[in-house]
Amino acid sequence: MNRRQFLTTTVTAAAVAPLIAADAAPKDTRCYELRVYYSPEGKLDALNARFRNHTTKLFEKHGMTNVGYWMPLENPERKLFYILSYPDRKARDASWKAFIADPDWKRAASESEKDGGLVAKVESTFLTTTDYSPEVKPAKHDPAKTFELRIYTCSPGKLPNLHARFRDHTMKLFSKYGMKHFGYWTLDKGQPGAEDTLLYFISHDSDKARQTSFDAFRADPDWKTVREASEKAAGGSLTVKDGVLSVSMLATDYSPAS
Repeated sequence: MNRRQFLTTTVTAAAVAPLIAADAAPKDTRCYELRVYYSPEGKLDALNARFRNHTTKLFEKHGMTNVGYWMPLENPERKLFYILSYPDRKARDASWKAFIADPDWKRAASESEKDGGLVAKVESTFLTTTDYSPEVKPAKHDPAKTFELRIYTCSPGKLPNLHARFRDHTMKLFSKYGMKHFGYWTLDKGQPGAEDTLLYFISHDSDKARQTSFDAFRADPDWKTVREASEKAAGGSLTVKDGVLSVSMLATDYSPAS
């Protein structure tokens, strides 16, 4: 059996199996929350200053874990992305209630908003770690890495197939081309897109390195074989048309992950 036949057989078996592992309880049972803040024009620096000097410390005070803070390389909407983690959803709600009621937070918010609010819109998404995600371990790097948020929208019913392909093939090929895994998540049940979304963060030495790595990955014969076999087994593409969103970002100076 040649390499192509072996890969085709392997990925086909993974794609058509019940894929019980994809539904198994993940090792990391913490509740993760991805939050995106949109800042009014001229206010992003002040928002970062508030996080740097006050907010992150108050989060920690109330039992929240700061995982990472990033801004897109191209940022016309003045976005700030960040991830927090909590022991569970109940703990999350209790922590936020205590944070909002904290006099120190009220004082910091009031002082920072004398000339207008710093946040125009907030988006919040609750995440569950996949069974194949590495342990989420924020670390500082010098020079800082370029992080990439990637969000996949699956074709109906194809999320287990996508999990299998990442678990058995894609992650290894990412590593082959120098991409570093940070965390892989699905959306908590009950949220829009929970049945068909995979969200993950990877990092690269630079944005140029990101482009080089993905060019090499997409040209890899093993990837081409895996993709073809997985789509054949699933009866079509595992993602909808234009179903992959990518955002390249740099960590803020106060981020635990950089």
